[in-house]
Amino acid sequence: MTGKQLEFDQRVNRLSKKHAKLSRGYRATMRKDGLVVMKPQRVKSALPLKVLLMCLLGLFAFKTFLLTSLGPSGYQYRVDALNEGTSVEQAGAWVMQIDPVSLMLSEQLARLLP
Repeated sequence: MTGKQLEFDQRVNRLSKKHAKLSRGYRATMRKDGLVVMKPQRVKSALPLKVLLMCLLGLFAFKTFLLTSLGPSGYQYRVDALNEGTSVEQAGAWVMQIDPVSLMLSEQLARLLP
């Protein structure tokens, strides 16, 4: 009798997990024999990783362009001026500070441009 009870508990646990997955969304599919089966829908991230990486790449490209066109001293002057402003401007100054990646990309770009 213990084996039957264990098997029953396993089936109940499996059904509970399936029910929890289906409660987050499902889609109906028809099998070859005509039976309609509900399959759980995957939960997608609100902000995909690809979008975050593209934003980060855009930020580095923007910083590189500014650093190349203004030069390191002019760029640092503007970041320092931004750092003296409100808390939002200070956060922007922290994000826009010169980092090794932007500096290296700026040096590479300056060599290519006349």
